[in-house]
Amino acid sequence: MPYRNSRWLILAASLALGAAPARAADHAHEHDAHGAATLKLDNGQKWKTDAPLRQGMKNIKAAVQPHLHAIHENTLKAATYQTLAKRTETQIAFMVKNCKLAPDADAQLHLVIAELGAAAEAMAGKDKAQSRQQGALQLVRALETYGEFFDHPGWSEAAAKHAH
Repeated sequence: MPYRNSRWLILAASLALGAAPARAADHAHEHDAHGAATLKLDNGQKWKTDAPLRQGMKNIKAAVQPHLHAIHENTLKAATYQTLAKRTETQIAFMVKNCKLAPDADAQLHLVIAELGAAAEAMAGKDKAQSRQQGALQLVRALETYGEFFDHPGWSEAAAKHAH
């Protein structure tokens, strides 16, 4: 899972490590130098979640689902992408502040958070390498990835992809 925006990678690393920004930047450069970190399961099992994580991810999914058809058809208006970006960033902040996972699960979560953040940047029009639509598609993929790697009862990995 490539990181398209180092700001989100640095934030995710900082939060995962409880590090000062300079130390987080060093950690981010380690990822860049050795290739992007990849998600893994917890000894073959999905990572445990907590209520704040499930709530934040559910809220992001609920915000994007009504717009999936328009995203896939590339007919969503810039203002709606902007709204999705703001809602995603708000939920990221909520999860980061309130989520309390075991260290290994937290480290894996921050890989997903980095993707969500990069998607929000693109949807907001702040990532010139990606269109707003590409950001929204990245958001959908990040939601699917979350479902593949985290134990969230009632979450369906395919729901975001196939709901039109």
